[in-house]
Amino acid sequence: MAGPMGGKRPGAKPQNVKKTLSRIFSYMQEYKVQLILILFTIMLSAGAQVAGTSFLRKVVDGYLTPLAKEYDSMLFKGFIEVLILMGAIYVMGACSTYLYSRLMLNVSTRTLYKIRMDLFRKMESFPIKYFDTHTHGDLMSRYTNDTDTIREMLSNSVANFISSVITVSSVFIMMILFSWQLTILVVIMLFIMLNIIKKLGGKSGAYFKEQQIHLGKVNGYIEEMFEGQKVVKVFCHEDAAKEEFDKLNSQLCEAATNANTFASVLFPIMGNLSHLLYAITAIFGGILSVSGVLSIGTVVAFMQYTRSFSQPITQISQQLNSVLTALAGAERIFQMIDEEPEVDEGYVTMVNARFDATGKLVETEERTGIWAWKHPHKSDNTITYTQVKGEVEFDNVVFGYEENKTVLNGISLYAKVGQKIAFVGSTGAGKTTITNLINRFYDVPDGKIRYDGININKIKKDDLRRSLSMVLQDSHLFTGTVMDNIRYGKLDATDDEVIAAAKLANAHSFIKHLPQGYQTLLTADGANLSQGQRQLITIARAAVADPPVLILDEATSSIDTRTEALIEKGMDRLMEGRTVFVIAHRLSTVRNSHAIMVLENGRIIERGNHNQLIKQQGKYYQLYTGMFELS
Repeated sequence: MAGPMGGKRPGAKPQNVKKTLSRIFSYMQEYKVQLILILFTIMLSAGAQVAGTSFLRKVVDGYLTPLAKEYDSMLFKGFIEVLILMGAIYVMGACSTYLYSRLMLNVSTRTLYKIRMDLFRKMESFPIKYFDTHTHGDLMSRYTNDTDTIREMLSNSVANFISSVITVSSVFIMMILFSWQLTILVVIMLFIMLNIIKKLGGKSGAYFKEQQIHLGKVNGYIEEMFEGQKVVKVFCHEDAAKEEFDKLNSQLCEAATNANTFASVLFPIMGNLSHLLYAITAIFGGILSVSGVLSIGTVVAFMQYTRSFSQPITQISQQLNSVLTALAGAERIFQMIDEEPEVDEGYVTMVNARFDATGKLVETEERTGIWAWKHPHKSDNTITYTQVKGEVEFDNVVFGYEENKTVLNGISLYAKVGQKIAFVGSTGAGKTTITNLINRFYDVPDGKIRYDGININKIKKDDLRRSLSMVLQDSHLFTGTVMDNIRYGKLDATDDEVIAAAKLANAHSFIKHLPQGYQTLLTADGANLSQGQRQLITIARAAVADPPVLILDEATSSIDTRTEALIEKGMDRLMEGRTVFVIAHRLSTVRNSHAIMVLENGRIIERGNHNQLIKQQGKYYQLYTGMFELS
């Protein structure tokens, strides 16, 4: 479940603790030796603390008390030796603590590395549908919030939890051995302390949940204001924005005050109760000592055990909560890793090809600029090669993103090599859906889509998509140089090929005037470029791929008419000899299309070239003359 800003809901609990823990530790299989060493050093650290304290009785009763009455050099020598032994034990414990902390940090870091790698690899295998149905904030929280809780659990909580359990168990045994009377007193006091923790912690937890909700609202509002600051300024909405923020901030302040009031009170109360327990133990210990039931050394050692007993119990409660929170986060991560990847049952692949002496198309390892569909036939174990040209056919295609809710209804069209096919229609008519189906981002339940005469369901998705290039309405640039961003369309493209593609898209002229030209670093999605310049780079990216089919989804929507005129010839050169699908709201960009498809409610209601549709004086005519507007 996602909470505010895509994070976990506060107080989330794991559904299957055993299974989740088992899966986390499956990532740690190769670190068995380190884990055994960690467990050993934890036991050594806890044991050193308990053993060191036990020497206090001997120090007081065996050395300090006799030496206080009469000095004895042999006793003093023994006293020094015991102190040195105690010091050595505590140093060993400190070294053990450092060692298991360092080892656990190393194991947890490497474990998280493997979990993140699995998570990212799996994410890259998901179909587009997964990203369309999950918020980006929720997905990002798996990499940030959820992995951070696992890191905290593995590097700190688990080791501290085990150490606290061992310490409490060992100290309790020693306390019983030293004095069962004082042990009963300590248990009663601790029972009272734990009940106070439970009551105060419960109230504090409820307020912390409320605080997280209001914090998410404040963060979300701030993020929204950052992105929409221009709109705020244009419509003079500053005062209203400040008023709304003041309201949200006040709610957060009130919730945070309530939450932190109980949280702040808890530790002083627990500290004072610990001091009270220590004082009461000292009083009763003193009475038992005066009565001759216990020695002074026993009381001193027991009082030290009292301190060592109460603190780990509080830590166990805290660490257990941290572990449960981390396991809840781990379940969300594993849930994502267990999602079904994109299914690809295609077996037709795209290969380099050439024509032999007889004019027959054959496969080759050399890059010839000619591509072919390698089509194995299971019926007779033969292989046929079909040149990749870019002919696309829709045959009565019916499709819907949701069951029983169709977006396309009986779409049929045929795009020949070198043709420019345009789709126009209002928002929701199904224009972008058609291009999504060509890419096989979604598979059609009814009808067929053929590519060069081959059903696209038979073509491997990677090979199909390599034969296509898309320029989307929202230009997305990656952090890197201009050269890198254009080369994204063809990773093995040479610098000359990149520059040629930029020239083809008429992007070269502005790129060479950038501070470092093609080596200019772009960050924040190309924030240092204009919207039109960013779109030109994405067009150059499509050009360098040199595909037989080109899809332009509102590709010039962010380019002004002057820039559009500059790239029109370049686009014509880019589209030459290719099958081109164009989606456009600006009808001036589709006038020179070979065929224009007018869509409405998922159906093609008109088709023809610009002149033919104008003569029909139908919906296209109305749209073009401004009688109706696209929305």
